[in-house]
Amino acid sequence: MMTTLIKLIIGITLSLTTSSETSYIRSENIAAIASKSTKADTTKVAAYRILDNKCNTCHIKRNKRRVFTLENMTSWADDIYTQVFVKKRMPKGKKIKLTHTEYQQLLTWITTAQNQ
Repeated sequence: MMTTLIKLIIGITLSLTTSSETSYIRSENIAAIASKSTKADTTKVAAYRILDNKCNTCHIKRNKRRVFTLENMTSWADDIYTQVFVKKRMPKGKKIKLTHTEYQQLLTWITTAQNQ
């Protein structure tokens, strides 16, 4: 079942990658993370998809120093927590909103990242 889930995540990620010119995700990185098949890695991939779809769209234009990638996102976990959950400053604007599920997925990833 875990293998099926990983294949599904990779497939979705690859389809998003090919349809978006601004995506910073690389298929070899997803494959490397997915091959480990741990829950922490699955939550990281889910969190990255949220960061890429909801945060990077604005960060690419307005805050290029903080464009999230699979490689750097863990180092930003504390700042993401502060800006999204404590100060409630992000995401900015009225067009981009996080769903309840997306908030939960980000929080799960941040908690996992902080405990490692």
